[in-house]
Amino acid sequence: MTMTRQAPRTEIKLRERAYDAFTEHLLRSDIKPGQFVTQRELVLLTGQPLGAIRELIPRLEAEGLIITVPQRGLQILPLDIGLIRNAFQFRIILEREAVASFTQSASDAAIEQIEAAHRSIVASAQKGMTDVLVAEAQRVDREFHEKIVDELNNDIISKAYRVNWIKVRLIRQNETSLDEDLVIPVMHEHLAIIAAMKRRDSAAAVEAAVAHIMNARSRALKLE
Repeated sequence: MTMTRQAPRTEIKLRERAYDAFTEHLLRSDIKPGQFVTQRELVLLTGQPLGAIRELIPRLEAEGLIITVPQRGLQILPLDIGLIRNAFQFRIILEREAVASFTQSASDAAIEQIEAAHRSIVASAQKGMTDVLVAEAQRVDREFHEKIVDELNNDIISKAYRVNWIKVRLIRQNETSLDEDLVIPVMHEHLAIIAAMKRRDSAAAVEAAVAHIMNARSRALKLE
């Protein structure tokens, strides 16, 4: 009976490990958007057994991270204008609601903590940019958006947001990564949202958030 109970948990862990390994390698550009891969190649890449990979593929297909192309095999999602537009439109739809809700429900302390993290990045960047600081800015950037979305307390939305974040990150790696030139401007865009949150002005916070997302979209579409 012990083995019967443990087997499903073990299988779930293997699937989750395979998923985490796949997305990690994808975001590290070990596999590229548009690239064709085989199940065996995914086994070697992730270090997970073939059974876990076979169970992983339907999830990756459902999330749009892999496409099955008849007679050609598995293709990592290709980056195109349609994906860029869809991914950023999805962000706007989710974050409008999330920002409006967070502005009204978040504690003063939570907002002040977020503001302090951003001001620290700006202050450090003004003294000089380093790879460590860029990585820290990327972390602050991601955690800012995820915290706002997670405050909706809706697992479906949070999971969907994180899958979309992977797609946006792939786009940003190719077009609009948060590099040295963008650290301060992006932090200032966030601070404009945060300032409206401190005033409990939901309309202004949403307007600033949409402007921020549209700026990133424009960079991805090379319309800046």
